[in-house]
Amino acid sequence: MSKSKRCAGILLPITSLPSKFGIGDFGPEAVKFAKFLHESGQSMWQVLPLTSIDEGCGNSPYSPTSAFAGNYLLVSPELLVDDKLLTHGELNSIASRYDFSKNIERVDYSQARKFKTEILNAAYEHYMHGDTSGFKKFIADSEWLESFAMFSVIKSINDGLPWYEWPEDLRHRDKKALADFKAKYSREIALQEFYQYIFFTQAKKLHAKLTELEIELIGDVPLYVTRDCADVWQHPDLFNLDEDLNPVTVAGVPPDYFSESGQLWGNPTYNWEAIEKTGFDWWVKRVRNLLLMFDRVRIDHFRGLVAYWAVPYGEATAKNGEWVDVPYKEFFAVLKQNFPELPFWAENLGIITPDVEDLRKELNLPGMLILHFAFGNPADNPYAPHNNTRNNVIYTGTHDNNTSRGWFENDASEDEIKNFSSYIGRDVLDGYIFASEITRLAMSSVANIAIIPMQDYLRLDASARINVPSTPSGNWAWRMKPDAIPVGMADRIKAATKLYGRI
Repeated sequence: MSKSKRCAGILLPITSLPSKFGIGDFGPEAVKFAKFLHESGQSMWQVLPLTSIDEGCGNSPYSPTSAFAGNYLLVSPELLVDDKLLTHGELNSIASRYDFSKNIERVDYSQARKFKTEILNAAYEHYMHGDTSGFKKFIADSEWLESFAMFSVIKSINDGLPWYEWPEDLRHRDKKALADFKAKYSREIALQEFYQYIFFTQAKKLHAKLTELEIELIGDVPLYVTRDCADVWQHPDLFNLDEDLNPVTVAGVPPDYFSESGQLWGNPTYNWEAIEKTGFDWWVKRVRNLLLMFDRVRIDHFRGLVAYWAVPYGEATAKNGEWVDVPYKEFFAVLKQNFPELPFWAENLGIITPDVEDLRKELNLPGMLILHFAFGNPADNPYAPHNNTRNNVIYTGTHDNNTSRGWFENDASEDEIKNFSSYIGRDVLDGYIFASEITRLAMSSVANIAIIPMQDYLRLDASARINVPSTPSGNWAWRMKPDAIPVGMADRIKAATKLYGRI
């Protein structure tokens, strides 16, 4: 699809799909939602990162345990049955030991993790008695896989300790220690590899179905990885670590109008000098892996690919950091060589310096506009529709915002509500109507792409919020009820999409 073509899509995490098994997945409900998108005249389905997650990081998809591995909790039990890796009887027998009926509007990560592990282990036993050529090819094609699988098993047998607290020989990847571990835990390692094989097999099937329906799947890539990540353990030379494998500097953003002390994220920063010497190989492989599943990818914290805020490790706040330049011209030249269409869009929210915007425009990457941010003082606000420009993606809000109804009912100031009402020419007195009006406003923008969170089409309140930034728990859990989409909604969305020239 041309970057200049007007189109529309919906933001809905795969984890937020309805499911009988505690968490949304790649199965029948994903296909059902894809068909709904098609019937609604939508061209895009945007999801959150699908990378592996960790309970210790609040199950955040933005704190992955690998830049490459997928989240096996998204594996569909029904698809395992379809592929004859489970029988209906086995699935029903295993599922009978779990109760996923307590709260169908929240992801049950704890039970889902135990359940998916159990069914995948059973599927592995079936699979290994048949044709294993697909699995063997996947292993051969995925050079990151063995290290990730070992990382996962070592972490498991060490009660979840981060890799930098493992025994010294494993922490420093001593060859003999790794070989001995591999020999001792070969089955456990093979299981982790199998989980990934099934994940990518099912992810590609969903992508193929969306392609058939002429819907692009839009992914998301966190710029940074966490310290306790398989990639940092496997490639410590690509990160700014000292000889004891402790970070030298960590990522964040400097103090600004919103935060006197800045934001200290704590992710290890990249050693861009070392990365450049490899021809940016790790990044090229990371992007190629993402494009196995997605048509385009949103780059989170895009400005960190121009210059990043480096804070000395051990600082209590982000105040005492400094800007460090990234060899971005060389980096994007290599990406363009490998991915000529540069299938990305840039998260350029917050305070963005001119060099970052110059690069985005030079690369012709869409930026982001958020309508929730537009109405404090709309006259010269770049997010206000009359100031929008075409090469952008406009949202009512993102996964980090409240739902539009929730924003109206809980977060918006009196001035913002007053300004919004003046902007559309009539008083808006409740959140239900506000959600409808701000959705219409996004669709009418000149921005080429409009993405609406599914909660806003359903006009849901703050209980359907995906994430509250800087809160450690309770996030990434909202799920759409099985019967949430009313009869006629697809036709109404399609009519609005057509009215505003997005079909």
